[in-house]
Amino acid sequence: MEERKEQWSSKLGFILASAGAAIGLGAIWKFPYVTGMSGGGAFFLIFVVFTLLIGLPMLISEFIIGRGSGREALSAYKKLAPDSFWVWVGRLGLLGCFLLLSFYSVVGGWVLIYSGLSLPGKIIADGANYPDLFGAVTGSPWITLLGLLLFTLANVLVIASGVQNGIEKANKYMMPLLFLFFIILVIRSLTLDGAMEGVKFFLAPDFSNITGESLLYALGQSFFSLAVGFSCMVTYSSYLKKDVSLTSSAGSVVGMNIFVSLLAGLAIFPVVFAFGYEPAEGPGLLFIVLPSVFSQLPFGEVFLSMFLLLFLFATLTSSFSLYEIIVAAFTANGKRSRKQVTWLAGVVIFIAAIPAALSSSSLSNFTIFGKSVFDATDYLVSNLMLPFGSLLIALFIIHRMDKVLVKEEFLLNGTIAPGFYSGWRLLMTWIVPATIVVVFLNTLGLI
Repeated sequence: MEERKEQWSSKLGFILASAGAAIGLGAIWKFPYVTGMSGGGAFFLIFVVFTLLIGLPMLISEFIIGRGSGREALSAYKKLAPDSFWVWVGRLGLLGCFLLLSFYSVVGGWVLIYSGLSLPGKIIADGANYPDLFGAVTGSPWITLLGLLLFTLANVLVIASGVQNGIEKANKYMMPLLFLFFIILVIRSLTLDGAMEGVKFFLAPDFSNITGESLLYALGQSFFSLAVGFSCMVTYSSYLKKDVSLTSSAGSVVGMNIFVSLLAGLAIFPVVFAFGYEPAEGPGLLFIVLPSVFSQLPFGEVFLSMFLLLFLFATLTSSFSLYEIIVAAFTANGKRSRKQVTWLAGVVIFIAAIPAALSSSSLSNFTIFGKSVFDATDYLVSNLMLPFGSLLIALFIIHRMDKVLVKEEFLLNGTIAPGFYSGWRLLMTWIVPATIVVVFLNTLGLI
């Protein structure tokens, strides 16, 4: 299979971009509050197991499909399985990314607004009542729409610049800064009196609080945090040169993702416990609890600004991959320019995200199956579409894709023993689909 004209300039650029795609809302916003609501250490352990046994094989699979076809997500399945229904896997991924961006961009807008307010110290200085401040930001149609617009513009400007000059360059600056900020915050968090209670909650497993719903969240989190299931990584890996090992790259991405989840827990839970807050605060953990905590620390404004900026970086690097799968699909035939498609995609996604953005204000009384537009879209994408997309990808790579090509891509330029290929194939044939089906049926209340 041929390589694409537009490519990553280096293996490091690809790994940082892929890690950036994986490290976003899933690792920094969703992971801490889901962990807090699911009992802490036991959930983290289950999440790590799911990530290694389910997420990693899935990530390798998407890498193989992408580079093996040399095509973005929509065209990859057409090329590898022409004139078959498998093209719908790519279409599902495209739709999933679109829906995901329709609520992801809203949270990105919140983060951007909070980041802007934090730089001059406005949040801690003027926001003594943090729930009211969060309500004022999310409950104002104009503020949420402004945040959504600015976040969309930031994505459009980067994606329009291309793979190397846009996505790769942005990630090369943002990802190292993200790790640096995180490490500084973790060091500060662990030096607080009472911090060890938070460390114990996060790292000491207590399985008494684990339920079927917790297992579902852990599996969904392993998908959501690795950006697998919607073929985003199919598109990213299609830009990868043949002299790069897919398995070692996937291992690096997964390792960085677990490490960031660990850092997120160590940055947040010790601080929460040190100041006597509840870890199960839900989605408001980062926007309500943390400002309250940082306000009680020396130089709290600085640490809060640092946290919000790293959160913004992570949210942007992750949204780049969602935009890229859409833009790559509509520029594949060469008839449309990247800039034209990117701007058009930005306009369409902005419009589509308006209902979710207004879920806490003008559309607060409008519900879908008892959920707001924002929550209903989140549930549909995270708990239904992502696992279903992952199941289809698992079935495709084992039962439809050419076995010789799969093995060749798996072993190419790698230093791993051939036995690892057999292990990966075993996981993708039985363990991965069986786990997805069981948890999926549990989601629907059928078991």
